[in-house]
Amino acid sequence: MEEAMDKGGDMASVSDFDPIAGSIPATKVELTVSCRHLLDKDTFSKSDPMCVLYTQGIETKQWREFGRTEVIDNTLNPDFVRKFILDYFFEEKQSLRFDLYDVDSKSPDLSKHDFLGQAFCTLGEIVGSAGSRLEKPLTMGAFTLHSRTGKPMPSVSNGGIPGKKCGTIILSAEELGNCRDVATMQFCANKLDKKDFFGKSDPFMVFYRSNEDGTTIKVEVYDWDRDGSHDFIGEFTTSYRELARGQSQFNVYEVVNPKKKMKKKKYINSGTVTLLSFTVESEYTFLDYIKGGTQINFTVAIDFTASNGNPSQSTSLHYMNPYQLNAYAMALKAVGEIIQDYDSDKMFPALGFGAKIPPDGHVSHEFPLNGNADNPYCSGIEGILEAYHKSLKTVQLYGPTNFAPVVNHVARYATTEQDGSQYFILLIITDGVISDMAQTKEAIVNAAKLPMSIIIVGVGQAEFDAMVELDGDDIRISSRGKIAERDIVQFVPFRDYIDRTGNYVLSMARLAKDVLAEIPDQFISYMKGRGIKPNPAPPAYTPTGPTLQTQI
Repeated sequence: MEEAMDKGGDMASVSDFDPIAGSIPATKVELTVSCRHLLDKDTFSKSDPMCVLYTQGIETKQWREFGRTEVIDNTLNPDFVRKFILDYFFEEKQSLRFDLYDVDSKSPDLSKHDFLGQAFCTLGEIVGSAGSRLEKPLTMGAFTLHSRTGKPMPSVSNGGIPGKKCGTIILSAEELGNCRDVATMQFCANKLDKKDFFGKSDPFMVFYRSNEDGTTIKVEVYDWDRDGSHDFIGEFTTSYRELARGQSQFNVYEVVNPKKKMKKKKYINSGTVTLLSFTVESEYTFLDYIKGGTQINFTVAIDFTASNGNPSQSTSLHYMNPYQLNAYAMALKAVGEIIQDYDSDKMFPALGFGAKIPPDGHVSHEFPLNGNADNPYCSGIEGILEAYHKSLKTVQLYGPTNFAPVVNHVARYATTEQDGSQYFILLIITDGVISDMAQTKEAIVNAAKLPMSIIIVGVGQAEFDAMVELDGDDIRISSRGKIAERDIVQFVPFRDYIDRTGNYVLSMARLAKDVLAEIPDQFISYMKGRGIKPNPAPPAYTPTGPTLQTQI
């Protein structure tokens, strides 16, 4: 029998559950704030700066104060000691705002102090930067974000010139976690009590840690029963230190049933358990790799088949409403705006499939949205949206709905980058029933060996049974007798995320949350399966001191 035990960590507690987000955070991140070349607001000395952190609600888009650093007297280059600890969710856009003030009194009212500048970013931007260290210019705030729509709007006067640069803020992120060491042990048992009437026992062990430092570990041995009424065989105690010795005379344990020992004077034990092997490996996290420099490459593939309807008609899924994004654009923006934080150059390939393309009108299932086959990269998510809008005016929607070409397109790039420095995510947005199921299955099985994940978002009201099959949550996908090495596909129908109140910002946040939630685990499964360790990140200057911890 083989058991795995976390040497130092515990399962997430109830307090880690965020009722608003509806999920347990991937981890906690500690933010350290420094500034350089702040404005000097004092006449006879230098400013006395303090930083205030605000977080933004997903539903209301309102900013709420998260916490404040200490005040550092007489400096324009503060290294704040007090840190901020935030829950980190890869699948969410966690917007942050940092406001700097020159503190002139003990009043907690910020309006009583001089405003020195502000900076906006996301938590993903910080952890996704090289070494998880982000530098941004501070400005006087030419605009603020509307509390309901989240759109930029002119700000009220804050005592400075709107848009004026006023120094730099330096934000460093450090993941907080328990011990990463995982111990794997192999045991054998001898002469355990027979608990089954017609056969031998089917033993398993349950481990209990009685105190935080792991000095005492209790192990209970049971005979497994199908109905759940497992029969207790006996127990023994040990310690991590003893187990770490590995196979030795000290790691042969008598399994004792206390009740039997009390009743039977000649009772010795109910069998023995022997430790055969003990190994310890470090478990690396998603953020370990990101901090070590792994880049996430994002590619989008959009369905241009005729079943979407004429783009010039309001009934089309590709219709460009001047007041509202269509479902394709919303899905792209929801997913892309989160993933882009983990790609340093923000240049993304964008493809289309299922259309007749110029100049000769041939059908293509792998054409660049920007019309440049040699360079299909678009600048940022806005660049992809612009290329998508332009392509709708130049191509003819046609068919069929083939996925394999775009899957293989990204797989070709992933094949050349298998050292852990790159990971590829393909977002396919489609409206219809897939036409090349066999070829797509084969492409996915092959891609499962590569540093790659696939997200499929179904738009419109079509049946998506085939997409559910590709998802592989219930039955792992296979092709020609080969089963996919990993589950790399996540499918969701966009219609399940439409908010009844018409709040499309909330719809997009919910969509991104579900389709991206599995990415870190898929990422880790590839790295772990290939034995790839993260590169060490360069040490950053982090002043020690008290931390400020709150759930967001």
